[in-house]
Amino acid sequence: MEIKRVMVIGAGQMGSGIAQVCAMNGYDVILHDLKEDFVEKGISGIKKQLEKQVKKERISEADMDRFLRRIQPSVDLTNAEDVDIVIEAAVENMDVKKSVFSQLDEIAPEHTILATNTSSLPITELASVTNRPEKVIGMHFMNPVPVMKLVEVIRGLATSQEVFETVYTMAENVKKTAVEVQDFPGFVSNRILMPMINEAIFTVYEGVSSPKDVDEVMKLGMNHPMGPLTLADFIGLDTCLYIMETLHEGFGDDKYRPCPLLRKYVKAGWLGKKSGRGFYEYS
Repeated sequence: MEIKRVMVIGAGQMGSGIAQVCAMNGYDVILHDLKEDFVEKGISGIKKQLEKQVKKERISEADMDRFLRRIQPSVDLTNAEDVDIVIEAAVENMDVKKSVFSQLDEIAPEHTILATNTSSLPITELASVTNRPEKVIGMHFMNPVPVMKLVEVIRGLATSQEVFETVYTMAENVKKTAVEVQDFPGFVSNRILMPMINEAIFTVYEGVSSPKDVDEVMKLGMNHPMGPLTLADFIGLDTCLYIMETLHEGFGDDKYRPCPLLRKYVKAGWLGKKSGRGFYEYS
């Protein structure tokens, strides 16, 4: 199975990053979103990223133009009629993703692989709304996509070996390091990361230490490049809460219960960097 043409659904930060690395590594890309404004913003963001690469002399202007020509904007899902793989990077909501996958199953050719960039939702459940569960797979990129090297390639219960190998190879073709993961809540990355962040929030909630000092312990004592509370602010506290709730529900184990302080901040609208305030304030 050979992949030549890719559709990315969702032109936000993750989707546009995926579209960029695919275009830079020889794939023709359709970047799809609900509104033209969203797609234009995504492509504009890709252009800015590529312009930075030109200034640093990592690529030429001719390279940048060639990469951008490979990206076709779309607000019509029927454009999936002519692709070999769809990588869905829509909002992290199961109902939304199920709706998208159900529509794609009707539109896309029989050979087309349906991949999701979900960070925590079950691949097997998504596959259940299609008539091609053997062609449904997780392809979890890390943020920011052009910089981060890891892709979790996640097998659903019915994912075929051929589809797994095709997607694994594609991840390597876009200059990423692929790792094989089974379909469990949070996969590997968030099953380990989010409880650590949640525990860091508990240490603040219980008055053990301040956010700044918790982050200093992890940076200077554990050699982490960024403290867990700074990282939580960058991820978005609403996203952290959603993933913790997914882990708690998926495993039924109270060790994954979200910290009450995390819930309080989200209810207050303190979502981190994107809202201007989380564990830290951002101007």
